[in-house]
Amino acid sequence: MSLLVVKIAIGFIVGTLIGMTGLGGGVLLLPILIFGLRVPPIIAVGSDALINFFTKIPAGLLHLRKGTVRRRVVLALAAGSIPGSIAGVAFLTHFRILYGAGVNDFIKSAVGFLLVIIPTFLLFQTRIEEQVANCIPTMKTVAGITAIGLIAGFLVGITSVGSGSIVMMLLLLCYNYPPKVMVGTDIVHAVLLTGVAGFLHFRVGNVDLTLVASLLIGSIPGGVLGSFLSTRVPLPWLRRILCGVLLATGARMLWA
Repeated sequence: MSLLVVKIAIGFIVGTLIGMTGLGGGVLLLPILIFGLRVPPIIAVGSDALINFFTKIPAGLLHLRKGTVRRRVVLALAAGSIPGSIAGVAFLTHFRILYGAGVNDFIKSAVGFLLVIIPTFLLFQTRIEEQVANCIPTMKTVAGITAIGLIAGFLVGITSVGSGSIVMMLLLLCYNYPPKVMVGTDIVHAVLLTGVAGFLHFRVGNVDLTLVASLLIGSIPGGVLGSFLSTRVPLPWLRRILCGVLLATGARMLWA
């Protein structure tokens, strides 16, 4: 019973932080699952993907109602990310057949790499946005967007990290959409991507449904509270602190 309470509390804290800072769920939750709750990394990845799916649905519906979603871009991203996620999950499954528990060490290294890259980008995101705001987009084709989806899909398939942050980073660097449209499009696409990745992980036995349910019990109200607080309390310092902690965590995972 006490462990259940801990899981719900973790879900609530992570959900609140996501709502307040806008950081991706996978980036924040995955290290806690692996190091805090000692969940095997491959189970943590599958469970986290499913959690991300359920937590992004309300925000996705809200953006659709507001009209801040480029549906063609979502479809172009999904055309790459869905086969990419299938390839990612298949790669992990094959890796586990070949190396057994060694797949967990591989996942730790892959997650550690992303936890160094993504927070670094987030720390300099504002400067990057200022630099590219007046630039002419370098890629306009559907093929370019699909390639971005393919990369993100594969990374989500093997780590559950990147359904939002990686896509946002690559779209920001290659395209010139308004911020609201960028966010809305990214979230709706993330619903599709994490839904497929979560289902695939569930099919191959990489999901702990009890863990998913207990974390969702906490994360959903936490996300609502965080969204409420984000409009009333300026917290750029919290975002920077979290990015610093994630950088340190990623470095530790790579070093180990």
